[in-house]
Amino acid sequence: MNDAELAAHLAEVAGKLLLTVRDSGVLSLKALGKAGDATANQFLVHALREQRPDDGLLSEEEKDNFDRLNFSRTWIVDPVDGTREYGEARTDWAVHVGLAVDGVASVGAVALPGADIVLRTDLPRMVPPAPERLRMVVSRTRPAHEAVAVAEAIGAELVPMGSAGAKAMAVILGDADIYLHSGGQFEWDSCAPVAVALAHGLHCSRIDGTPLVYNQAETYMPDLLICRKEHADMVLAEITKVPPKA
Repeated sequence: MNDAELAAHLAEVAGKLLLTVRDSGVLSLKALGKAGDATANQFLVHALREQRPDDGLLSEEEKDNFDRLNFSRTWIVDPVDGTREYGEARTDWAVHVGLAVDGVASVGAVALPGADIVLRTDLPRMVPPAPERLRMVVSRTRPAHEAVAVAEAIGAELVPMGSAGAKAMAVILGDADIYLHSGGQFEWDSCAPVAVALAHGLHCSRIDGTPLVYNQAETYMPDLLICRKEHADMVLAEITKVPPKA
């Protein structure tokens, strides 16, 4: 398998494992999240180390090994993006398998197991056209201050949703048009979604318009914008007008 095929296969299999764990019916919500994370992580980490032994690896559920900084190619994975949604048997959670090459999110797949969908960099779909009133996908529980302000300024509808991967894929699937996040994330939250979004012709950047750079010593990534290219300049301009949160 090439890199894209491997990413898609691993994301899909990990998703099926997670559904099996959840459907076992023997785990309460908190224990289910821990068991799902551990199961998917073990599968992904062992598979990547066997299939791509000469690449670096960063996973949310593994202790960080800074040897990855010596590699131009590093796999960045999130075994369960949206543990809460996974435990609640919702569909807005994801499995991320991404590959950063020289800091750029280049190859990857995002599985949405609850919806039986895998979106991947090597098989881009046609992104549906935007409606007259744009839709901005935001956190179900704590919408970012900047996102709410920008949505109000451009007249966009807010669409609450769970995991970062589900939000990013919603733009590709035509369920949303803009994903603006400023509440803090880590590299594993966005590497695979950004790779997939880029492959589908979308704009991906920090909210100041600068590039997203991966496989850094500091894995914290404060903000993110994913949207259709024709909306990027408008959104980036409105972000600069948002006053700091009191």
